[in-house]
Amino acid sequence: MPQPTGENRIGITTLHLVDKDRADPWVPNEKRELMVSLWYPAKKPSRTPAPYMTAEESKLYLKAGEVPLPPDALTTVATHSTVDADPVKPRGGLPLALLSPGYGMPRATLTGLAEELASRGYAVAAIGHNHEANGISFPDGHTTSCLVCDAPDDQKVGDTRAKDVSFVLDELTGEHRAGKGDILIDTNRTAMVGHSAGGFSTIPSVLRDRRVKAAVNMDGNFRYQNDLPVDRPFLMLGKPSHVPGGPDSTWDKTWAQLTDWKRWLTIDSTEHLSFTDLATLSKQFGIPLQKLDGDRVDTLTRTYIATFVDAHLRGRNAPLLDGPSQQFPEVTFHQP
Repeated sequence: MPQPTGENRIGITTLHLVDKDRADPWVPNEKRELMVSLWYPAKKPSRTPAPYMTAEESKLYLKAGEVPLPPDALTTVATHSTVDADPVKPRGGLPLALLSPGYGMPRATLTGLAEELASRGYAVAAIGHNHEANGISFPDGHTTSCLVCDAPDDQKVGDTRAKDVSFVLDELTGEHRAGKGDILIDTNRTAMVGHSAGGFSTIPSVLRDRRVKAAVNMDGNFRYQNDLPVDRPFLMLGKPSHVPGGPDSTWDKTWAQLTDWKRWLTIDSTEHLSFTDLATLSKQFGIPLQKLDGDRVDTLTRTYIATFVDAHLRGRNAPLLDGPSQQFPEVTFHQP
């Protein structure tokens, strides 16, 4: 993975969470189970480098995407995190970014963004929504695949993920905190960032849970049916076709529903998966994903999202979000 730019070392812990009060919507005879990767700023590295994916996750994901790579290729990706490193303990707790991947996408494909934010002082929780990804490995050794990818029910997925987000927030901030109990989170400073299905799931999550103070949709449609105003800061970040009056009219409709601070940006020469780790990894594997250099796409995505959450969770000045930048000419601001 590209080197994070923040000053903090990064720890990671993996959580297996079971919502005993909720049946899984896709397999009703099971309780809803989630795997969550939690990154955080660490005092110093542990002795255990963090893996990117398990062998079975790599195999299932590459097979589903018909990617011409060895089945274990994604197990070879080097990260900048170490397992269960001692966390820093800032006064008042850490701001939190919740990450939600797209249909079929393992949560690991948002590792680059997660490490960037953790290096800048955030706790970052990437949610593995069970049966919605091609590759979620559980502690008992079994790995699940995507049951919704062939016939997605956007409304049901959005509602399910909103409940997942609230449950994860409860687990991370309750009296008996999941995982490393000494990772303190400030629930007044929480944002959600989603790609694709995770992107449109930000809308039901914001509407359901007031703890989500700001949100980002990375190139997802907005087919989740909603007629309510969305009164939290919102960033829409997409590929070139996601323009006002473009082929996806759900962006225009949602823009009109956003009643707080909002920005609509597109990045030239990108594709749908460019807003994940695949932008830079595909370059390294010799199968470039988009016309724009993969490392450049990665830099743009990290920079604009980090600037957004800094502005709305930390109150920092963000002139980068005021309009076009000579430093990043690939980014277009839309004001329909």
